[in-house]
Amino acid sequence: MGYTLCVIGCGTMGVAIISGVITSLQSRLNTLEIPKWESHTPGTSTPTADSPDPSLPSFFNATVTRLESAQKLQNTFGLLGGLGTSVQVLVGENLKAVQQADVVILCCKPHQAHAILSQIGMQEALVGKLLISILAGVTITQLTGWVPPTTRVVRAMPNTPCRIREGMTVVSNLTLSEEAELDRSIILNIFSSIGRCRFLEEKHFDACTALSGSGPAFACIFLEAMADGGVMMGLPRAEALELAAQTLQGAARMALQAGAHPAQIKDSVTTPGGCTIAGLLAMEDGKIRSTIARAIQIATERASELGQPVKN
Repeated sequence: MGYTLCVIGCGTMGVAIISGVITSLQSRLNTLEIPKWESHTPGTSTPTADSPDPSLPSFFNATVTRLESAQKLQNTFGLLGGLGTSVQVLVGENLKAVQQADVVILCCKPHQAHAILSQIGMQEALVGKLLISILAGVTITQLTGWVPPTTRVVRAMPNTPCRIREGMTVVSNLTLSEEAELDRSIILNIFSSIGRCRFLEEKHFDACTALSGSGPAFACIFLEAMADGGVMMGLPRAEALELAAQTLQGAARMALQAGAHPAQIKDSVTTPGGCTIAGLLAMEDGKIRSTIARAIQIATERASELGQPVKN
């Protein structure tokens, strides 16, 4: 029998996480071939809904603040079939959800975290459990000050493409403990079901928030600009957007291959005196490199402020 996974403040990201995990768990039930989590993330396990593997969940609950949201979530999870129909959605009952759970994912707004974790009875409910926070700007030091000493606190930073299981999640390194190996497997199984997962030191999290968290918005600006350029030169809008999106997706997948580097890919496309080098020079004239890099810098600085108390 697996553990119970709880999502506190189940919004868009919470729905993506639960949906991704359930879909992965059910994949073996729907196919005869051996399923996988995500082949590009090492250390993950084959998911099965009835597996005794303690690193795989068997039960799910989620909390929201409004009845309308609960009904919407029940419908969303119900469409998954199987385990999806058994997800328990609770309205305003964070304490009850945590009491029932073994692993808790904190998905609320950063400024709400302290109030939720300070609720009467929450300390006792969190004793000996794994708490995974996806809150931007809220540090492990802050979180550990709000929970019992036996609660194992981890930060994770998933991004929006997790909604289509193409996300990037960065997780803080685990502290040495008897549960560390199992916790690592639990975390990999959760976040590898919705994309890639990488462990890094917490000091890098604000930069990760800017790069992979805010990155989809930055990428879409570039995507939209490419499509606009195609429209300017006579392409229909729909086709221009499709060409631009698929081109960026293909280039990104090439860059993720072993031994590949963006500069090599760029150079392989760029012929002497050709149209690519002409376009690249126009981009350099617009200081595109420094503009994008500065955007990451400014977003990182802002990320560091998100979980901090408001100055009067």
